[in-house]
Amino acid sequence: MYDFDLLVIGSGPGGQKAAIAAAKLGRKTAVIEKPHMLGGVCINTGTIPSKTLREAVLYLTGLNQRELYGQSYRVKDEITVADLGLRTRHVVGREIQVIRSQLTRNRVTLLQGTGRFLDEHTVGILDGGEEERKVTAAKIVIATGTTPARPGSVEFDERTVIDSDAILHLDRVPDTMVVVGAGVIGIEYASMFAALGTRVTVVERRERMLEFCDLEIVEALKYHLRDLAVTFRFGESVAAVERRAGGALTVLESGKRIPADCVMYSAGRQGRTAELHLEAAGLTADARGRIAVDEDYRTGVPHIYAVGDVIGFPALAATSMEQGRVAAQHACGEPVASLHELQPIGIYTVPEISFVGRTEDDLTRGRVPFEVGVSRYRELARGQIIGDSYGMLKLLVSPQDRRLLGVHVFGTGATELVHIGQTVMGCGGTIDYLVNAVFNYPTLAESYKVAALDAMNKMRAISRLTGEA
Repeated sequence: MYDFDLLVIGSGPGGQKAAIAAAKLGRKTAVIEKPHMLGGVCINTGTIPSKTLREAVLYLTGLNQRELYGQSYRVKDEITVADLGLRTRHVVGREIQVIRSQLTRNRVTLLQGTGRFLDEHTVGILDGGEEERKVTAAKIVIATGTTPARPGSVEFDERTVIDSDAILHLDRVPDTMVVVGAGVIGIEYASMFAALGTRVTVVERRERMLEFCDLEIVEALKYHLRDLAVTFRFGESVAAVERRAGGALTVLESGKRIPADCVMYSAGRQGRTAELHLEAAGLTADARGRIAVDEDYRTGVPHIYAVGDVIGFPALAATSMEQGRVAAQHACGEPVASLHELQPIGIYTVPEISFVGRTEDDLTRGRVPFEVGVSRYRELARGQIIGDSYGMLKLLVSPQDRRLLGVHVFGTGATELVHIGQTVMGCGGTIDYLVNAVFNYPTLAESYKVAALDAMNKMRAISRLTGEA
C-alpha cells in the first residue's frame, strides 16, 4: 500500500538512529536529506565541526600545557583559519562516509532532496529539478533539526555579522569579537576564540550565563574565561549593529559601543520546519518552529513522529539519537523503554563542563537536604601530571540514604568523567560504592573517591554532633 514502512525526513543523529532501528526490525525504510547535508547540521555545521575546531584550538595553542611549560608556550605561533579547518574537514568527511556506509549496510534508501508534506502519508521531494518526486509511507519521522535564529533587525553578511554556522567559514582569526548570547553555543565559541588570543566580549541580556548549570561551576568557568581576557556584559541588550569598513560597532541599549572585527549572534535556534508544509499533514509548529510530541515522540497525527532538536529541549545530539531509536521502535510496534530521566549535559567550553542530575539550586528550591563532596584536580596526581589545577568534581549526596543526587564536573575530561556518576545514579548506587571502589592511579576518575570521602566525612561530623552515629 505504501512505498515505505518508515520514512525519515532528516539525517542528523535522531534521523539516522530512527532509520537504522526500523531497518534492523525488518522494515522498509528511507531517509530524505538535502544533497551535501548527509549527517544533518550535527555533522556539517554543528556538533562535529565545532568540537573538532575546539580540539585543533587546544592543540595548536598549547593552552593545556601552559601550566607545565609557561604561559608563552605555543605549538604554533601564527595560527590561521587553514590550520583550524584542515582537521575539521578531515573529520567531517570521514563521519559522512561512516553514516553513508551505515545506511547502505542496513539497506536504508537515501532519497536526496528537500522533503515537504503533500498529505499525512505522502511527502514530495524536490532535488533541484522541475519535477517533484512523491513517496508514501505508513509511518513518518520528522528529524529536520534547527537553524540559528536570526533577529530580523540584524543584517547578516556572513563575514562581519555572522551566526554560529558562518563562524566556521571565517577567512581569518579575528583580533576582536563580540558574541551576542551567553548560551551553550555562544560560550563554547567565545572560549575557543579567546584561547586563540581573540579579545572577546560576551553580551547577554540575562544576569548570568548557563542558568541550568551549577552556579559554582559556572563561576569557575567565568573566572577562567576572564583569565583569557573575555569581557562579560550581563544585563545588557543589543540596540543595533553597525557595519563599518574595518569591522562592526555593537551599540548596546545602555549606550555602550563595542568595536570588533566581527559580531557573532547566538540567539538560540529555530526549528527547521518552514519548508515542511506541516499544515498539509494536519500539523503545526510553535513560534520557534518546534513540534509538540508526547512521551513516545508522536505528534498530534498518531503515525507521524518528531525527534531531535526540532522538538526543543534538551536539543543535544546524544538525546536525539535515543529519541530517534525510541520513536522508531514505537512506530514499529516493538516494546521499548522510555528515555531514562538521567540525561548528562556536556558543554564543550574551554575548559569543559558536564553534569547529570540536580543542581544545588534545584535541591534548595525543592527543600531537599543534601551534602556536598568536592575533589579538586590540583589535589590529584593526574591533575598535576596534565597541568590542570583548576578542574573540580562535585557530588551532591542525600544524607538520608547516601544516594547521589547530582554530579557536576569542570575541567579536563569533564564530559567523559560524568558517566561514572551517571552509572552509579542510574543503578541506584550510593557513595559507599565510590568510597570502597578502587580506581586506577593516577587518574582523574580517582576524583570520585576523593569527593565521596569528603561528603562522607561531613555527614559523619554531623552524626557525631547529633548523636546519630
